[in-house]
Amino acid sequence: MTDELPMFPLNAVLFPGVSLPLHVFEDRYRALVEHLMEVEDPAERLFGSVAIREGYEVGDHGAQSLFRVGVRLQLTEVEANPDGTYDVVAVGRDRIQLDGLRAGDAFPVGEVSVLPEPPVEVPAEIDARARATFTAYRAMVSQIAEDPLTGDLPRDPAFLAWTLAAVAPLPMAERQELLEANDAGERLALVTDLLRTELEAMNVIASLPATEVARTRWSPN
Repeated sequence: MTDELPMFPLNAVLFPGVSLPLHVFEDRYRALVEHLMEVEDPAERLFGSVAIREGYEVGDHGAQSLFRVGVRLQLTEVEANPDGTYDVVAVGRDRIQLDGLRAGDAFPVGEVSVLPEPPVEVPAEIDARARATFTAYRAMVSQIAEDPLTGDLPRDPAFLAWTLAAVAPLPMAERQELLEANDAGERLALVTDLLRTELEAMNVIASLPATEVARTRWSPN
């Protein structure tokens, strides 16, 4: 089923269940925030985001090329600043596919289809391998930087898959591959292999991952 959503493309791949702080200052995205704040039901203050494959987040050029699979987010916190900008927090709800994009009167509007997450029984060995690999990665990173994860790993394999995808220090293309994985089992197996590759590289060169930016706060415009 196709629906329309306000769209906020970013130079980042987002995941369901992850909180996203944004500093919003460009006119079209300030208008997007103001539009959402007029929605009476907070649960319906929804917008979409897809990663920019090539192009820009701001300016006259705008986004030139977008990935088609992204995330539907719910605006949960808004702080208006004296200069007219906003500091907001949004939480990823579920995956979407972008079927079309138009400029809109004040902000981009996308035609999107929600991509349901199929229920699957994740094999115990895939779950255990993912946990063990992340534990080893977490221990190594914690020796040279802050812990990449606050708290314990989720028990549910589907939530575990999204959590590891979000904290894994990976380039955009590989993060997009995780987002587009068919189900939690495939996503867990993939992120485990990617983390094992990262661990092998860190064992050879004792330094921070080159994609440290993947774990920083996003400033989307």
